[in-house]
Amino acid sequence: MSPTLRIALLGAESSGKSTLAQALSQALAEATGLRCSWLPEYLRQWCDERARTPRPDEQAAIAATHAAQIEAASETCDVLICDTTPLMTAVYSQYLFQDDALLPGALQFQRGFDLNLLSALDLPWVADGLQRDGPQVRAPVDTALRQALLQGGLAWSVVAGRGGARLESALNALTPLLLKRSQRGPGTGLFTRLAQRQAQLPSWTWVCEKCDVPECEHQSLRR
Repeated sequence: MSPTLRIALLGAESSGKSTLAQALSQALAEATGLRCSWLPEYLRQWCDERARTPRPDEQAAIAATHAAQIEAASETCDVLICDTTPLMTAVYSQYLFQDDALLPGALQFQRGFDLNLLSALDLPWVADGLQRDGPQVRAPVDTALRQALLQGGLAWSVVAGRGGARLESALNALTPLLLKRSQRGPGTGLFTRLAQRQAQLPSWTWVCEKCDVPECEHQSLRR
């Protein structure tokens, strides 16, 4: 493969990003033999070390450290699954502190990722750590994140479902990229199964009135 494939897991709090990052890294490593790693969310580490949430003036340093961690981790693996990126810090800074100063730099950094996976809000909110603000912030943060991605001209794929279904949703989104990047081609095993399933998926014609994304999770939730 060419240089490290970088996958970003984005989404509002308590939307299953950390669980999915670990499962996706393990599934890809076992199926492909590639060196797959996942990078935990830096904000969680920051809050745990200080036993508090950050102030507005600390957001820029958090984003910079997170970016540096991603760059360093990219040097040690073939596929890197990032449990959020500096873009989430920028979005929360905008939402919580009405400060959009971090957004341009975060969007520029986000362009270094090969795929953006956006976690749907179809999982129940669970209290977990100091950085959780409550279920009431999930929808507005999700909206702000989508708007930021659109503003930056960045595409994304929504992942939805529980347990194995969520993992399969992510693998479906990854399949075309992995097949394109893999030097060995589709062969047998995971690549063939996913490629066949990808080919069988219906074409989307419905456009969501909430986010203008045909493939969004609102389509499945309205069935």
